[in-house]
Amino acid sequence: MTRKERWQTLLDLLVERGELEVEPTAEALGVSAATVRRDLDQLAEQQLLVRTRGGAVVHGVSYELPLRYRTSRRAAEKGRIGEAVAALVTPGEVVGLTGGTTTTEVARALARRPDLAQGSPALTVVTNALNIAGELVIRPQFKIVLTGGVARPQSYELTGPLAEQVLGQLAVDTAVLGVDGFDPRDGAATRHEDEASVNRLLCERARRVVVAADSSKLGVRAFARICAASAVHVLVTDTGLAPAVARAFTAAGVEVVTV
Repeated sequence: MTRKERWQTLLDLLVERGELEVEPTAEALGVSAATVRRDLDQLAEQQLLVRTRGGAVVHGVSYELPLRYRTSRRAAEKGRIGEAVAALVTPGEVVGLTGGTTTTEVARALARRPDLAQGSPALTVVTNALNIAGELVIRPQFKIVLTGGVARPQSYELTGPLAEQVLGQLAVDTAVLGVDGFDPRDGAATRHEDEASVNRLLCERARRVVVAADSSKLGVRAFARICAASAVHVLVTDTGLAPAVARAFTAAGVEVVTV
């Protein structure tokens, strides 16, 4: 197991359990206690956890892994979802992308589409995600509109009145949402109310709303509501979606696409 893999496993275990002890964790990973202590010390230096005498606990009350440490989770599923969502976009559209690992895969898939390799512009992308803007700005055929706002280091998203002011002046053809939870009854939601507010406005400014989410996020509630399920036109997810949940989304008026 490489150091990167160990770190990912340690962070995943920490999110699941809330705390880690060195000796049991070392046994679970098949490495020495000294290796675990060193890994925990290095993760603590990056403020990803808090070291304790015998191990580590989560950092802060509301814990969330930074985007760069979440990209490897369900990577294959997110890649397929990204390709499928990108295929829904028509050249010349204005596409809104929220932040998140799955929407980042959508952005990458759009960049790979050969029919979007040229144009003036081939696509206009409106986003509040710094990492997505950074990846697409080098594509001269894409017009990139980045909202202002205050940056959240965990998700690289810009939020607040400045972001909302910009979005309020724009018209979007397709809004692509990344979510922390999407439930047929409770709608689409995220963990943070400031992100939810910006994402909600993006939905309101769009003709079509697409939720891009792997199946672990579906049938799940999150703290801050973005919009009702009835406001979402299409859900693109993986084949792990439970049939009963799929039927509930369809009954709520959402077109369900599994890949």
